Amino acid sequence: MKAKPLIYLDANASEPLRPEARAAMLAALEVTGNPSSIHAAGRAARRLLEEAREQIAARFGAHPARLIFTSGATEADALALLGLGRGRPLLVSAIEHEAVRRNAPDAILLPVDRYGRLELDALAEALARHSGALVALMSANNETGVLQPIAEAAALCRAHGALLHVDAAQSAGRVPLDFSGLGAASLALSSHKLGGPAGAGALLLDEAAFALLQPLWGGGGQERGLRAGTPALPNICGFAAAAAAAAPRPDWPALRARLEAAAKDAGARVIGEEVPRLPNTSALALPGVPAQTQVITLDLAGIAVSAGSACSSGRLQQSHVLTAMGLGRLAEETIRVSLPWSVTPDDITAFIDAYTEMARRLSPAHAPAPCTPGGDGLPPRQHLASIPGG
Repeated sequence: MKAKPLIYLDANASEPLRPEARAAMLAALEVTGNPSSIHAAGRAARRLLEEAREQIAARFGAHPARLIFTSGATEADALALLGLGRGRPLLVSAIEHEAVRRNAPDAILLPVDRYGRLELDALAEALARHSGALVALMSANNETGVLQPIAEAAALCRAHGALLHVDAAQSAGRVPLDFSGLGAASLALSSHKLGGPAGAGALLLDEAAFALLQPLWGGGGQERGLRAGTPALPNICGFAAAAAAAAPRPDWPALRARLEAAAKDAGARVIGEEVPRLPNTSALALPGVPAQTQVITLDLAGIAVSAGSACSSGRLQQSHVLTAMGLGRLAEETIRVSLPWSVTPDDITAFIDAYTEMARRLSPAHAPAPCTPGGDGLPPRQHLASIPGG
């Protein structure tokens, strides 16, 4: 029997590779030279590298001379935090990605409201107490899709002489993003969140931050001496092609609205729906059904979704984001559905069918009443939330 095709609804973990990115990578693989070599082959490779730099910089409103290629957004975040933050107090929102949290273990955590947005009053108070701080704030949360008040945070940072670093891995290509208008000192991008290959990313810097940035390690002096190592040219060319192709799909809001309406009819709660979010992202809490059970059950139905971040070595664990939002037990019962650039209406239909059936079988709200004396004499039926497909 032919296997049913996988329906992939986990774009926030990684987008499917775009055909434009694949073509650019294959072309770059034909180029033999090292971009640092001065012979003809090296110059050809250098030309591709700089064309990619200019393409990405133009797409996101940055100066190409201040765009540093990295292996991904994780390295870009680390380069910003450690290369700009040395000797500075670090202020980090409580819903930041592990790429920020792990590279700023002693940072002061800033609270978020019940919708998962940074509390600006708390930021202002912290900036008043900690002069010259570096603030890290993602532009859109990877688990809920909730958009953060970047413009307001940037204004507060400027007023207090602080620097703002923005992790834009999730928002790039999904909502308008113009680095030159943000007021941030630095911004991290990820290739594979745009539909490019994994293994490439970039750190965008304003003029002042570029002058301050220190490298994380020594080496051959590539990337203006700020990120040593021979660049992964095919990955970078795929990154540039994906960045050029990435744009919000006009039908994402309608597809998501249909998905969320059906999920709520099945008993789910949509996390963060009251505030602006990424148009492709839904965080669905199904009370009484552990997130791990939901992910496995849907996977058995041929549908790929996730619970929280995909950057925990494959482990499913309670989300620090949802916990910071004060969701209590629901933090353990929430899955993330994120629509890729390639999603179809039929994919949404299949998800709705599988999710509705899962909720019918596993949710306590839909469980049959236990047997009573005088009934069929059998013991009460067990709740099967811990048994995928049970």
